[in-house]
Amino acid sequence: MITFIPTPIGNPQDITIRAMRLFEKAEIFFCEDTRETKRLLRLLEERFAMVYPGAQFYSFNEHNGAERLTEFGVLLGEKEVVYVSDAGMPVISDPGQLLVAYAQENQIPYDVLPGASAVTTAYAASGFEEGKFLFYAFLPHKGKERVTALSEAMSNGYNTVLYESPHRLEKLLEEIVALDEHRELFLAKEISKKYQRYYRGTAKALQIQLQSLTIRGEWVVIIKAQQKIEKNLSFTELLGLELPPKIKAKLLAHLSDKSVKEWYSELVASS
Repeated sequence: MITFIPTPIGNPQDITIRAMRLFEKAEIFFCEDTRETKRLLRLLEERFAMVYPGAQFYSFNEHNGAERLTEFGVLLGEKEVVYVSDAGMPVISDPGQLLVAYAQENQIPYDVLPGASAVTTAYAASGFEEGKFLFYAFLPHKGKERVTALSEAMSNGYNTVLYESPHRLEKLLEEIVALDEHRELFLAKEISKKYQRYYRGTAKALQIQLQSLTIRGEWVVIIKAQQKIEKNLSFTELLGLELPPKIKAKLLAHLSDKSVKEWYSELVASS
């Protein structure tokens, strides 16, 4: 039996009694990071009198997931196996889906416990009226893939939830401001932890506000859906707009096979 168990995203008191009981009887732990999991289990033992399990601990990540399935395949249906990520709901934005698919393909019993999720927690805190949203997890770090993904997130017609690390948050805000400085955003910092903070406002206003703050910890960014536009700009109309070359190059690259660099060079040369 494989059980996928959510762990607290900040405050350890968010653990459930059911989760602790299953931790106690587990024989094998698959973990995103075994050190983080053992630290959590020791904390639960000290604060909530949970019995520390006499289990074996193994890492299970995007690099070794397939290898682990080959190594432990036979045992997965015979042992009490627990899968956890470092924090939050397993399988969401981590490699646990490999294990779910393996269980389905091989008729191995499995269960998923409900629990903490930064996505739904941040969305509930945002106050955005619409009940529908899209989850994009982490955007690509750089290049045309990032530009394309962010452009899609900004124009898909739905409120969109992103994860972002502290050292890239300023870059993300700069990119959003370049596309639409009036777009409304909701930012959630360090959910359920001591320094949890919420921020809501336009992209430009939040960019200015955060310049005076210490940007640490993990962030959830929610981009409010853009207002419906009656008319879509044609490629020719976009070419004729008076926009800074850098911004226009990004938009044109999204609509063509040329790179941002190629468009930028052409726009600068023709100005």
